[in-house]
Amino acid sequence: MDLSAHHYGVTVSDLDRAVAFYRDTLGLDVLDRFSVGGNAFATGVGIEGAAAEFAHLDADGTRLELVSYDPAGSDQTGGGVNRPGAKHLGFEVTDIDAFHRDLSDDVSTVSEPQTTESGTTILFLRDPEGNLVEILEP
Repeated sequence: MDLSAHHYGVTVSDLDRAVAFYRDTLGLDVLDRFSVGGNAFATGVGIEGAAAEFAHLDADGTRLELVSYDPAGSDQTGGGVNRPGAKHLGFEVTDIDAFHRDLSDDVSTVSEPQTTESGTTILFLRDPEGNLVEILEP
């Protein structure tokens, strides 16, 4: 069996808003948008009557899948990166200070860029759904 990564998925409540953030703020290209429903899908995801809208974006060769479900589940975005089960997406930039300066005022950041003991500079921000996104400069 040859296992390879296909995509990294993030469930969102407002697909258009999430796509706009990842496209406009982070510069990812939208590869595809589509919807899926039907009994096989609902059975496969274990949610009775489920249907979903999807957007696939290209993150430098890594596929990011944003998905909005109907019916929507309960909010699970609270807490920080240290909470068991927490998730975050990581993106590398060549100039984190310039990236930080260019962020629009409505983007919520956890702090200013910080250089860690390992020498990597990190910046955590939140997407419109409250999901943590790490920007790093090695």
